[in-house]
Amino acid sequence: MTGTDALSLDGISLLLVWTAIATYLLAFIAYAIDLAQRSVPVNISQRAPLLVGASTADSSQTEPRPTGPLDSVHTPPAQRRRLLWARIGTSLTVLGFLFHVAGTVLRGIAAERVPWANMYEFALTGTVLIVAVYLLVLRRFDLRFLGAFLIGMVVLLLGGATITFYVDVVPLMDPLKSVWLVIHVFVASLATALFAIACGLSATQLLQARRERRIPASSDTTRAPGPGFLRTLPSADVLESLAYRFAIVGFVFWTFTLIAGSIWANDSWGRYWGFDTKEVWTFVIWVLYAGYIHARATRGWRGSRSAWLSINGFVAVLFNFTIVNMFFKGLHAYSGLS
Repeated sequence: MTGTDALSLDGISLLLVWTAIATYLLAFIAYAIDLAQRSVPVNISQRAPLLVGASTADSSQTEPRPTGPLDSVHTPPAQRRRLLWARIGTSLTVLGFLFHVAGTVLRGIAAERVPWANMYEFALTGTVLIVAVYLLVLRRFDLRFLGAFLIGMVVLLLGGATITFYVDVVPLMDPLKSVWLVIHVFVASLATALFAIACGLSATQLLQARRERRIPASSDTTRAPGPGFLRTLPSADVLESLAYRFAIVGFVFWTFTLIAGSIWANDSWGRYWGFDTKEVWTFVIWVLYAGYIHARATRGWRGSRSAWLSINGFVAVLFNFTIVNMFFKGLHAYSGLS
């Protein structure tokens, strides 16, 4: 579709994207309220309806929100704590995701191609995959405590891209007219989504590890330093293990991205590798995550060192998407920006 129809569809797409951003913002607020409420001690009598067999002998007594099995990341959805604001946040995230998907699909229909051929479209698709992976992961792991981090990041990335990187629908450049556009960029976006979750878990791990270090073995953990919601979350070791698992899967996809990019480069420019800035940074990211996985698996790098490697890897991913695309000229100059 071209002309008025394409512009009309793209206009509707943009409206849906802004609706998704507004809905995600509400979801972020709900998740933030959930974290705040986890920090507040609750009255036993108030907790009684939620926990079978809870004692109401002393309604004036307060204690911290329970930890343990009910807060395990492996708890099935039907057995998880009924955290009102976390459930509201997740419901709003699902609603925002539907608007987001609709806006992304309409952009693709308007352009008559996959919607990830420039920076705006890559941000559109990349963020929708971050939310999709998060919602799918919630079916197995209770990571609602990451909602504020991930959905807040999506609001910033998607909102910033829509304001800064938005461009009208234009025909594809010749090098992009390849099946590798579909495969290479989609897999890179999926890897980015997995790295984002790993980064969120690693950041939470650092907070939790700091809290655990400052708790003497005999002290009252309800008065431990740091944000109060941390006492309702898994231990730093559990968070680190989860981050490692997500990073490994993301690394597999990123390895495929690197290989597919080389094949595409050979088809387009007659060489597999040319030390173009984008190629170099894609390899730098691969090296960072390879180093993270290798150091943790073979040299026993655990705790803070492991977490910082994971976080630095994701920072490099964001740098590659923003700074490299905007300020470094090369054969991969497909930002769409003038």
